[in-house]
Amino acid sequence: MKEEIIIAGFGGQGVLSMGKILAYAGLMEDLEVTWMPSYGPEQRGGTANVTVILSDAPISSPVLNSYDTAVLLNQQSLDKFESKVKPGGTLIYDPYSIHHAPTRTDITLVPVDAMEATFELASSKSYNMVLLGALLKVRPIVSVDAVMRGLKKTLPERHHHLLPVNKDAILRGLELVK
Repeated sequence: MKEEIIIAGFGGQGVLSMGKILAYAGLMEDLEVTWMPSYGPEQRGGTANVTVILSDAPISSPVLNSYDTAVLLNQQSLDKFESKVKPGGTLIYDPYSIHHAPTRTDITLVPVDAMEATFELASSKSYNMVLLGALLKVRPIVSVDAVMRGLKKTLPERHHHLLPVNKDAILRGLELVK
């Protein structure tokens, strides 16, 4: 098993955190992992993306030109990465921030109303966790338990009180995928 994933959006959407949590979850499940972030100099609002590879065999290189799965959180990311999803791959996106829907017919398109779910959960900072839950539903490469352990590892201890809120968001993301 090898899953090559790109997660892309604006800085501040939790793109890098989502990738880091996914990478930690892979480590918790004894997988080989690479995590390669890319972002502009802006702290918020600039573009950001992260490549995560999870595999049960050694990974030769973290540099990829195409992906099995893309989680794209804004129009700019969709415009840049839609064509880089491998035929037969999966593209997960939130229609809330996409003005021109994906057009490919050789991949699985998974719209997820993540922003709407964060309004329902009254937790705007759990946006990325809703999408991570959707990713786990479509591609169950790691368990929710491993993700929660990865989240606990990445969150500073002063924020551990937010773990239940994040778990609720992940579970909501699982429910949103039909």
